[in-house]
Amino acid sequence: MNNPLLADWGGDFRLPPFADIADDDFAPAFDAALAEGRAGVAAIAGSDAAPDFANTIAALEQADALLDRVAGVFFNLLGSDANPAREALARDLAAKLSAYASEVTSNRALFARIEDLWARRDDLGLDAEQARVLMLYRRMFLRAGAALGETESARMAGIKARLASLGTQFTQNLLADERDWFMPLEDLAGLPDFVIDAARAAAGERGREGHGVTLNRSLIVPFLQYSPRRDLREKAYRAWAARGANGGATDNRAIAAETLALRAERAALLGHESFAAYKLETEMARTPAAVRDLLMRVWAPAREKALEDAEAMAALLRADGHAGPLEPWDWRYYAEKRRRALHDFDEAALKPYLSLDAMIAAAFDVAHRLFGLEFRPLDVPLYHPDARAWEVTRGGRHMAVFIGDYFARPSKRSGAWCSTFRGQKKLGGEQRPVVVNTCNFARGNPALLSWDDARTLFHEFGHALHQILSDVTHGFISGTSVARDFVELPSQLYEHWLEVDQVIETHARHWQTGAPMPADLRAKLKAAATWDQGFATVEYVACALVDLAFHEGAPPADPMQRQADVLEAIGMPRAIGMRHATPHFAHVFAGDGYAAGYYSYMWSEVMDADAFAAFEAAGDAFDPDLAARLERHILSAGGSEEGEVLYTAFRGRMPGVDALLKGRGLVVA
Repeated sequence: MNNPLLADWGGDFRLPPFADIADDDFAPAFDAALAEGRAGVAAIAGSDAAPDFANTIAALEQADALLDRVAGVFFNLLGSDANPAREALARDLAAKLSAYASEVTSNRALFARIEDLWARRDDLGLDAEQARVLMLYRRMFLRAGAALGETESARMAGIKARLASLGTQFTQNLLADERDWFMPLEDLAGLPDFVIDAARAAAGERGREGHGVTLNRSLIVPFLQYSPRRDLREKAYRAWAARGANGGATDNRAIAAETLALRAERAALLGHESFAAYKLETEMARTPAAVRDLLMRVWAPAREKALEDAEAMAALLRADGHAGPLEPWDWRYYAEKRRRALHDFDEAALKPYLSLDAMIAAAFDVAHRLFGLEFRPLDVPLYHPDARAWEVTRGGRHMAVFIGDYFARPSKRSGAWCSTFRGQKKLGGEQRPVVVNTCNFARGNPALLSWDDARTLFHEFGHALHQILSDVTHGFISGTSVARDFVELPSQLYEHWLEVDQVIETHARHWQTGAPMPADLRAKLKAAATWDQGFATVEYVACALVDLAFHEGAPPADPMQRQADVLEAIGMPRAIGMRHATPHFAHVFAGDGYAAGYYSYMWSEVMDADAFAAFEAAGDAFDPDLAARLERHILSAGGSEEGEVLYTAFRGRMPGVDALLKGRGLVVA
């Protein structure tokens, strides 16, 4: 019990004792937690008592309490502050944790108890949430292979163990490529101050003098936007696009091929014609055909708009003395040039009004206006000096601890995400969540965000609110434990409040003078709101279509060739690259959460555009009745109902795609 991960966590908020945890503590803590979990499952499965909800489903949910606690600490640290010891343990744990999960779902005595409950479900006196949880547990067991024969069950366990190891290796390879690449930068011509500052900070983080470009999106994107040096843009872009495909030990292409083959075999064992059919069965979309229909309805107008823009930018390229053709490393540079010319809008003029602290305050203020939440800074030990914490309360009641970890660093994987150290539940006693938003913003003094960065901050905080406001009994369905194509609704919906006049007027103030953003700059920002959406939509939808093609039909022996075939078939503009090419498509290959599911951002966008339209129709972005309905039916409800049921309860109906196309400027308003 000297292991801090296994001891009782005291203090006002029962936070992990970060200051006391050493890397050597994790392996024995996992061993103890797995042993406790196995003992708990064995006791449930071997019980002589007749199955009931309490002694089977509720007991099963609580059997992994210690494992959930230890894993919550480890995997958050692994993603945000990796080191060789943590990466080595992660490789070892992938197989161990997969084996444990397979043991549970292949336990025939345990599954028999669940089937007994299912057969008697109408006579058990279950409330609506218990009935939902019972259904979801049974479905989870069936989809994990609980009804398979012994030979097939053993093969399924082997597949899942191998997939877990492949996903871990994919992630670590990608982090290694991102961590190792650095381009010294001596020519700073054309770069605004915020890019120069970020390039200086990036060099300093790597112990270098001067300035440099890394593969952090918050640095490389503005570099590609502003650097007039076409040769340097090409070098940086090619390195960015080549992550995971550089040959050697960190190459992810063979991992992708093996992953797709194993997923197809897994689906076939369960009687599905493809992994896409298996995966989408429980999502809102239900079928690959429904996904393809949505994506292609958006693809056609987006591609048309992108091709129009490409023609105009190619003319600018030629005017600069380049013969062409327009290349992917040219797009952002000439798009920024056109935006300045057509809208008199330069994002560099915007950034002084978007300091990180101001945007955090804006996100908190919106949550206060909509849901009555209050945020108080906490002075507590955390896992990294960059991380900050706040207590979240409402009416004096403790709701959550929120942690923000905003800056890029070599030890952090790329992207932005929301996770928890502890989720919300009431089973076994009230437990309020500890939620963390992790981003990769460029450092500065102060840190100044791009508009896209600010949207990312709001997006991730929307996910956080889904956890903070969760109000269910069972942790199994709390917070973001919903269908993948529903989970992005709260996050993408929250982005809309960044554009609300009252929010910009209050919080978008110059970091030095405190002056509000000038009216003419706000007007230019709004006028350019749908700028370059042909590009943004094409680079996203192309990824979603490739993901879908990977998981329909026979798995490709060569994923790169399948990717190329899909892009050719849809007429991918040559000057636009996929947002996530296969070797660095972590959404799809670092685990199967978004596999055959990358479309889900757009599926959710159909709903978020329609949902915010309700606030616009009410004439008040902070309409209290709508906010209460949003909390009651979506943010607090977790996975207590199917996504379409929850959305219809909020909005009265399911939406069409028109609001999405209008919001992206792909149809005439």
